[in-house]
Amino acid sequence: MVEAQLVDIRIYPVKDEPGQRLESIAIGPDGLDGDRRKKAAVHLVSLQDSEGEHEMRANLFVSASPEELSDAVGHDLRVGGAVLSVDRVPSGCPGVYASVVKPGMVHTGDRVTSAPAAQQDG
Repeated sequence: MVEAQLVDIRIYPVKDEPGQRLESIAIGPDGLDGDRRKKAAVHLVSLQDSEGEHEMRANLFVSASPEELSDAVGHDLRVGGAVLSVDRVPSGCPGVYASVVKPGMVHTGDRVTSAPAAQQDG
């Protein structure tokens, strides 16, 4: 079960350019608005894994541990007003990839929690 906080939001609209840090963003069916599509709609990473990683191109940085994120594979997470399905652990970089179950707005400081299937629409 994940109980964490969304600490940072980043999008990467231009290939090979630095990301943009945002306070809030809409997550649509295909991922974060304005983000260049990569290998997954959303890339979440633990702050513990992001320390010293200047080249990391994750979208959502959360206070959950790397183990909590890995354990969330196959489950849904509620992040602010959105629900994400954690699909897999990427090869070659930390964090997890997720698809969008329910689009919605997210803001830094939002809670990140496990979302049981029965509560996704609530």
